[in-house]
Amino acid sequence: MRKRVIASVPQRSQLADPTQRWLDLESMAMVEVTSEEKEFPIESALLPGEQRGWRAAVPGSQTVRLLFDQPQRLTRICLSFEERQTTRTQEFVLRFSSDAGDSFRDIVRQQWNFSAPDATREVEDYALQLSDVKVLELTIVPDTSGGPAPASLLSLRLA
Repeated sequence: MRKRVIASVPQRSQLADPTQRWLDLESMAMVEVTSEEKEFPIESALLPGEQRGWRAAVPGSQTVRLLFDQPQRLTRICLSFEERQTTRTQEFVLRFSSDAGDSFRDIVRQQWNFSAPDATREVEDYALQLSDVKVLELTIVPDTSGGPAPASLLSLRLA
């Protein structure tokens, strides 16, 4: 019998894999966002080398939408969120469209409880096989109880 022990949760070294070839979103997509703080623009979450991430200018549900110039094949999506101050439950929905946004299919719906100082970062790394993706949409509900926390996204990487 052949056997291999695998990790049930991605290791940080896998998430920070320097050999991973992430898509160059700057040259292949337009981004739409419902709001953003001037000091934390959406580019800060989408472009390599950025450390600040994106933050919404107002509380409540927010949407980040990538509109690809050409249909894409996606094999990996890595999202990172961080909250160091407010204890809250966040929910996000990641979905895609192959018909330019007329219809969407959910990829994942996830909730996470932020609670400083121990649970301040959520990293989700999905291996998948999607083809003909024309639109990728991320909707974030920053506080499911309706609190005043703004939505934020530390990073979004696609391969």
